[in-house]
Amino acid sequence: MADGYLEKRMEEFASGTKKTVKHVSFDTLLEKNRSYRGYKKDFEVRRDMLERIVNVNTKIASGKNQQVLRFKLVTKGEEADFVLNNIKLGGMLPELHLPYKGTEPEAFIIVCTSAPETKIIDIDLGISLQSMSLKATEMGLNCVMICAFNKANITEHFKLGCEPLAILAVGKGAENIKLKSISAEEGRAYYRIDGVHYVPKVKLEDIIL
Repeated sequence: MADGYLEKRMEEFASGTKKTVKHVSFDTLLEKNRSYRGYKKDFEVRRDMLERIVNVNTKIASGKNQQVLRFKLVTKGEEADFVLNNIKLGGMLPELHLPYKGTEPEAFIIVCTSAPETKIIDIDLGISLQSMSLKATEMGLNCVMICAFNKANITEHFKLGCEPLAILAVGKGAENIKLKSISAEEGRAYYRIDGVHYVPKVKLEDIIL
């Protein structure tokens, strides 16, 4: 598949152009669905784009079919700036102080639960975050799942009325990310060399019992 295919499809969507869509394989979506900590400032994520991403939650699995997850959509502006000041990114690379200035995310989906958190709800959260990030990838966007954030400040500022569990940042990624196959005995921490962000993934033969 040619580089930039998904990005071109996103531009067609943004402009309202309708064209015949070629099939994008699930494996391709998985490989492109990486955690981006830097984003392009010349692309603005609209609310309707976030709504399309959140809409996957009306179709995915839910433990006991409880469907207790709720979503606060935040687009570019003062509210996005507030979220940005209450999250932490790149915990394994603290010396880089990510995101770099001028590449900060400007759109967010705050994922909350309307019921007390349980193991089942945490499983639902994982399913939701992965499904939403895959949808964003299909749209030519990129995401990062954030669990390191000031829960009290976010809850109070947005008057959520329910507990925030995670935040999904959404935008058009401005990083070069590559997967690196490793054995089960090697380190799992992501790292950067010459501007490339490497993400170690354990090989298939080492994860099958």
